[in-house]
Amino acid sequence: MQQVPLQAAAKLPMSTKLIYGLGTVAFGIKDNGFNALLMIYYNQVIGLSAGWVGAAIMIAMIADAVLDPIVGQWSDSLRSKWGRRHPFMYASVLPVGILYFALWMPPAGVSDVMLFAYLLVITSATRIAIGVYEIPSTALLAEFTQDYHERTVLVAYRFFFGVVGGILMGIVVFSMIFADDPASPGGLLDASGYHRYAAIAAPLMAMAIFISTLGTHSRISSLAKLPPPQHEGILKTARNMFSTLFDRTNAPILIGSIFGSMAGGLNAGLMIYLQTYFWQLSADQIAALTSAGLLGVVLAFVMVLPLSKSFGKKWTTLALYSLTLLAIVLPVALRLLGLFPDNGSPALVPLLFAFMAVVVMSVIAASILIASMVADVTDQILLKTGRQSEGLIFSATTFVNKTISGTGVLVSGLILTLVGFPEGAKPGQVEQSIVTNLAIVFSLATLFFTSAALIITSFYPVSEEDHQSAVEELARKRAPQPNLKQEVS
Repeated sequence: MQQVPLQAAAKLPMSTKLIYGLGTVAFGIKDNGFNALLMIYYNQVIGLSAGWVGAAIMIAMIADAVLDPIVGQWSDSLRSKWGRRHPFMYASVLPVGILYFALWMPPAGVSDVMLFAYLLVITSATRIAIGVYEIPSTALLAEFTQDYHERTVLVAYRFFFGVVGGILMGIVVFSMIFADDPASPGGLLDASGYHRYAAIAAPLMAMAIFISTLGTHSRISSLAKLPPPQHEGILKTARNMFSTLFDRTNAPILIGSIFGSMAGGLNAGLMIYLQTYFWQLSADQIAALTSAGLLGVVLAFVMVLPLSKSFGKKWTTLALYSLTLLAIVLPVALRLLGLFPDNGSPALVPLLFAFMAVVVMSVIAASILIASMVADVTDQILLKTGRQSEGLIFSATTFVNKTISGTGVLVSGLILTLVGFPEGAKPGQVEQSIVTNLAIVFSLATLFFTSAALIITSFYPVSEEDHQSAVEELARKRAPQPNLKQEVS
């Protein structure tokens, strides 16, 4: 096995944790824009059909997901005076800012085909540019420290900045940019609002990436100095990639993420239907429930490390999966049993808010721990194979999350068709049997996918003791060997 030097386990200064996490603000802003604004802008404001917009977004997501492992593998094998990751991170700054700005400035007076092509190209390029930053940046957390719990803290900062950045941008969008204004009667249909949004969001994304990259530049000298990569043929490289991704330490996370992402995509596609037709909430009430995300991310940030230290990463993750399932399914089950407040009751929204906060908290905390567990896997792989594979392993998880969550959204459409949900339906005017069937199928599907994720993830074999043993063994292998000839003489 090729001997590879390793960074010793160490605590990182608070400034490094903050500056490292800051970069994910760009990812959070992008997610907020893509999820909340892109469809309505190109469909209702620009006039491109929803089918074409949806197709462009889906194709761009798949293209981005396919390229993620390539970026990860490339950054694993790069050797430069700026390390393996920072050249990619610096290279993404200008493209992210320029492309995200261009996304909201489509050409005027062109055909639908040209608009579709523009949306497809710019959306794909934007996603890829952010991936060029995100994949190497995520891989850095396994290199910054080998400390079992410090890695969890680093991931927590990444999630905190990403989620809060996206939520705060959403607040700015709906309370300031598209606030009720007599001069802009169109609200979300006012094209100039999207131009103002682009002028704010794009520079913020580029600045967040640049500040985080520059702020962690000083850490490059403390990272492992690696020997030149071995140049292997395409087939051998592919075999090594496959064996790494499906190693017994990584496979439970990778396969478990497939089912977890399906559950996430399913909820993303159907939750708004349950809120609108099953619970019959108003737009203001739905907005209030959305704000539960802020409480959830704060709770996750505060609770994840103490829970992990007390019960270990795997068992805490399994408990959080169970809590997520309970918080999603229990309100629906109680309503169907007649044990939950009626629609319109003053107690309904506060109770749903509490359940939503628990869902967000448990999902984010579990995601933090999964990423930290992936970082621990990289040490096991290095010990077994001698290959540095942080970028490849993290990018594979990202690939699964992107592609499978999109499939989950597609499945949600099939469920709507299965239960016969009508188009153009108004709340309170859909047959109760259809709404009830939707709630039942949604709950059963969530139960299946989340339970599968829980069971598969339970096979993850790396404990804190296993991790510490691997770090010590790697430290022993990198220690200078005594010169026997000199000792004899």
